[in-house]
Amino acid sequence: MHGAYHGEYKVPGGKLVVVDLDAEDGVLRNVRVAGDFFLEPDEAILAIDRALEGAPVDTDAAGLAARIEAALPPGTRMFGLTAEGVGVAVRRALAHATDWTDYDWQLIHEPPQSPALHMALDEVVTAEVAAGRRPPTLRVWEWGAPAVVIGSFQSLRNEVDAEAAERHGIQVVRRISGGGAMFIEPGNTITYSLSVPDALVQGLSFTDSYAYLDDWVLGALGDMGIKAWYQPLNDIATDAGKIAGAAQKRIVTGAGAVLHHVTMAYDIDADKMTEVLRIGREKLSDKGTRSAKKRVDPLRRQTGLPRETVIERMIASFRGRYGLSEGHVTEDELTRAKQLAVSKFATAEWTARVP
Repeated sequence: MHGAYHGEYKVPGGKLVVVDLDAEDGVLRNVRVAGDFFLEPDEAILAIDRALEGAPVDTDAAGLAARIEAALPPGTRMFGLTAEGVGVAVRRALAHATDWTDYDWQLIHEPPQSPALHMALDEVVTAEVAAGRRPPTLRVWEWGAPAVVIGSFQSLRNEVDAEAAERHGIQVVRRISGGGAMFIEPGNTITYSLSVPDALVQGLSFTDSYAYLDDWVLGALGDMGIKAWYQPLNDIATDAGKIAGAAQKRIVTGAGAVLHHVTMAYDIDADKMTEVLRIGREKLSDKGTRSAKKRVDPLRRQTGLPRETVIERMIASFRGRYGLSEGHVTEDELTRAKQLAVSKFATAEWTARVP
């Protein structure tokens, strides 16, 4: 690797880190770290630059962070900045990663659709982004029916009480991403998908990509008076409890793309949820709570706002940060998604592929 490189990384919950560097003979040269963070003492910024000088270009973010931490003057204080954040910015520079503002984002927010069609739209829209036929897209879902959405690798019988689901008229569908089950009732859930080019998350670890793609919604929640944070691997939490869970799927065709979708609990029928979902004791123990009802704290109680207002403010926050034009699912995308919903996502073969 030779030449000049530029990378940027917004530290989740923190500030922007910008790195410019050269790569010569397999090592980093002329490293310059900048950003809108706060750092004391002043000379610490020079120590960071020196620590990265001469590092092998294949050093991962953790290794770069270790070099920085070893070189910082005693008593150094960082605000909105972490050593690992600098390391990630370096990796993104070397990977030629793009930034949110490099794209013309499009919004899809259409009338309610069936659970199986939503699963298919996620696959089709993200494949279109990977192929370069669609810009990066924020799709806000409206649900046409109650559902349980299970992760790609979950056991159907272990996660869902089939009799209870049938009794309550709840459809069970399986998505293409991993992660846990989601309990959905129209009007009680806020769900959105980000379909983004793979270049946006280049240089990020799998874990870091979750935090990076969730950062905008933490800002939107903050604007509504909710102090929320990313809780590894895939939760968004507040002092009152979990409010959202995320999942991802990588699409490797074309230039590559990432599907990152999030379900947020606006309101919840906790009794019905615990009837339909088989939430195991081990999972509850891991979350440090004795009751499934206490694991999720709905946005309705925390914001006091109507669901539509919460969605409007989220969209406005995204638009204010990165720009966002109104869009729609094309006729071709909808046709393909409908076919996929019938041939895959509505079939017992797919839904019970892990019995």
